[in-house]
Amino acid sequence: MTTDTSTKGKGIVILMADDDDDDYLLTKKALKESKLLNQLIRVKDGEELLEYLRREGRYEGVTDADAPRPGVVLLDLNMPRKDGREALKDIKSDERLASIPVIVFTTSKAEEDIYRTYQLGVNSFITKPVTFENLTEVMRTLGAYWFEIVELPKENNA
Repeated sequence: MTTDTSTKGKGIVILMADDDDDDYLLTKKALKESKLLNQLIRVKDGEELLEYLRREGRYEGVTDADAPRPGVVLLDLNMPRKDGREALKDIKSDERLASIPVIVFTTSKAEEDIYRTYQLGVNSFITKPVTFENLTEVMRTLGAYWFEIVELPKENNA
């Protein structure tokens, strides 16, 4: 987490649900390159994402210091156990979680995925860039929008 008090979204945690190690590491590097100092936490599939958000399974009894509530979820669609579409549906139908902004961040460009995820309540749909330079630019833009422009509910910033 950043200690820069001038950054509006400094305390906002980004929770990334993605089973691909390379995508996670590149995203983490791109966030750093973009000067976004927000904490990035990763879960590897939709089941773990919901356990994290609901404090169930391996996250039962975990403190907010160890597993803080995210201000934004970066959600891959194609994951094992429970894919991103199913996880999104569960998040948006749970009144305790529905206010957390979810950004689909996936390799899919399928119109059906775009349409369906917006129907399920996704806040944004972004196709993962192919180059690191473009990924860095996407992270910079996401940071500017979600952490400097948008007002998030207080519960998401806790």
